[in-house]
Amino acid sequence: MKIIFLAVLIIVSFSANTQQQSFDITSFTAPKGWKKQTTESAVQFSREDGTTGGYCIITLLKAIPANADSKANFDAAWETVVKEMVKVSTAPAMQPVSKEDGWEAQTGYAAYENEEEKGVALLVTSTGYEKMVNILILTNTDAFEKDMTAFLESVSFKKQSIANNKPVIKPEKNTTPVPNAKKDGFAFTTTNFDDGWNSTVQEDWVEVTKGNVKVLIHYPKEGTIFPADPEPLTNAAWNILVAPRYSNLKNYKTSYISTYDRPYLGMGYATDNASGKQVFILLFRQGHTGWLEFVAPDKNSFIQQYKFDPEAIQWNSESDLLKPLVAMVNYNKFAIAASDFTGTWTSDFTGVQQLYNVYTGNYAGMNINQSNQTFKFGAGNSYNWEILVVNGMVGNMKYANVKSAGKFSVLNNWQVKFSDIEGKPKTYNAFFSCIKGARLLQLLDAQYPGNGMPTVFGRK
Repeated sequence: MKIIFLAVLIIVSFSANTQQQSFDITSFTAPKGWKKQTTESAVQFSREDGTTGGYCIITLLKAIPANADSKANFDAAWETVVKEMVKVSTAPAMQPVSKEDGWEAQTGYAAYENEEEKGVALLVTSTGYEKMVNILILTNTDAFEKDMTAFLESVSFKKQSIANNKPVIKPEKNTTPVPNAKKDGFAFTTTNFDDGWNSTVQEDWVEVTKGNVKVLIHYPKEGTIFPADPEPLTNAAWNILVAPRYSNLKNYKTSYISTYDRPYLGMGYATDNASGKQVFILLFRQGHTGWLEFVAPDKNSFIQQYKFDPEAIQWNSESDLLKPLVAMVNYNKFAIAASDFTGTWTSDFTGVQQLYNVYTGNYAGMNINQSNQTFKFGAGNSYNWEILVVNGMVGNMKYANVKSAGKFSVLNNWQVKFSDIEGKPKTYNAFFSCIKGARLLQLLDAQYPGNGMPTVFGRK
């Protein structure tokens, strides 16, 4: 394979293209005829020549917060993006830096070897506006040089502005006061999201504010789970979670939509006991969202934010109307710090399948999949990790146990890197969510995010 062809890929152009697609803050022209896969954290294009075995994989990663040092960002990405994907034995050969429109692109490449496969890894790290965007190319041939060059030349970024409070960009004035956060022993009790929402940890909920709208993400509470019928359940949740903080309730009504994961809604006008002002309140739950309490000065303010009239909801209404409400659970999210990693954190999973003969209907046994994963954090950023996996048919179970130990480091407050997980370094996207009196640590493999569902750990 010719290595020299990579020299033409050193410049990332920031020019516009009328046929561009977009992912996160990055726009690009997709290589024609390539396979495309998209996850929450990356978009990937791949092409393979079945005759020669030549292949090329282009992975564009979602922007993450970063410092202003473009070379330091490249070095960090080389460790967390490249080295966790392939085995490289030499330092990357760096190319001249490209600068345009406030972005600075660092490019480097090195040969890699995975078992019997050999190729070249090319990393482009673009730094600007307190963010960095990484593009990784893995290839074992120069046959796709033209497509790779065209892709990199097509890359551009949405216009950015530097936030006053990392990583926040506040597009509008928040007229609802942001409450003081509850101090719970963790480093971060407030999150300022770049879409203008602000989250704070409270005793019984996470409080999220934007403009003149407030949302309370209530922690689970006894009496608000059953019964399953819409009206009794909504009324019970209202009386427990909402009513104690309001008076003079008017025009109260409940509603639901007949759909999968049937949503429950209760709404009305009441006087806020704390402020003495009348407000519009919507209590909502669907599936695993838990109860969300939306508070606005009036119904029109709610409609302006969520684009539908909740009082017009009928059992046969379009369920997509409620997606913006469901999405609010994503604001129960707080950054991590190295000081937060203390003690023992565990995650348990159990899946059971009851099997029946497709021809006779007779019971054919039970299949069990169970895992227990544990992190024990010690002094000096040390840790011990262990996973126990049990699976198979009852009576013929198989067991696997893997352990490792090493050092961890926190990257940009939203990622944690462990020096050894199953024999190699591993980086996870990481954040905390809150429940009553505790936090849950959520980890998602940064390189292989799969279905985007993180593993959830609780502290013993």
